[in-house]
Amino acid sequence: MESRHGSPIRLHAFNRGHDRRGFRRGFRRGVSLLPSLFTLANLFCGWACVVHAMRGEFATAAPFIGVAVVLDMLDGRIARMTGTTSEFGVQLDSLADLISFGMAPAVLAFQWGLLPLGRMGWAVGFVYLTAAALRLARFNIQTNNDKRYFIGLPSPAAAGLVAATIFYFPDGLAAKPLAWLGLVMLIVPALLMVSTIRFQSFKSFDLGMRRGYRGLLLVAVLIGLLITYPHEVLMGIAYSYFASGFIGTLMAKMNKRSEPAVAEPAQVEVPQKQSREVS
Repeated sequence: MESRHGSPIRLHAFNRGHDRRGFRRGFRRGVSLLPSLFTLANLFCGWACVVHAMRGEFATAAPFIGVAVVLDMLDGRIARMTGTTSEFGVQLDSLADLISFGMAPAVLAFQWGLLPLGRMGWAVGFVYLTAAALRLARFNIQTNNDKRYFIGLPSPAAAGLVAATIFYFPDGLAAKPLAWLGLVMLIVPALLMVSTIRFQSFKSFDLGMRRGYRGLLLVAVLIGLLITYPHEVLMGIAYSYFASGFIGTLMAKMNKRSEPAVAEPAQVEVPQKQSREVS
């Protein structure tokens, strides 16, 4: 005899299993969108920087590039951690980087210190934007097996250099002689982005997080210094990374010169046997 409670129980179990499957699909879909949300936040920071730069609010505009740098570091890591990397995410990240680390610093630097140079100023800004686009395109197609280094100055680091300088000197460059300093500040990172100088990759940094609390202590110290001396700390970080490429290149050349030359083995001539002539 069939139990009168059998059919409702089976129906309830079916609904519960259906709800679990729907929840799992929704959860996976939400996780797959998480890296793209960080990328969109990165894009928003670039747009906000442009808006505030056009208003002349340089002290407000420059930190948006710093926030974009942090978001750009996080979206890729989150995508790899959650296993949600995709070609769409890669292309969206490159387009967002072009705005946040190409267009935004160029507009910011132009409004801050290149206006007195006239056409020369906006031409240099366009050169910087072009260099950032070339750097991102080369990064997408290059096959660099050594993950410890970037070939050329990364566009986030170049934009961070511009933003840190403007954040430290937010008043702008009104006089034309000083505007030439702003031109140098923009053209040098542009040339380094398309160079072949190797810069250390953040992926190889190990602060000891897996071995103990030393990494957390260093992060806490950095946060404390950043809150107390934000201008000095950001300038120090930006220019230290900028100089690290030249220091690394110089040290690599010195190491090559100090390595002893490997002597090639001498070639020993084997005497040939003289054949007897048949009389």
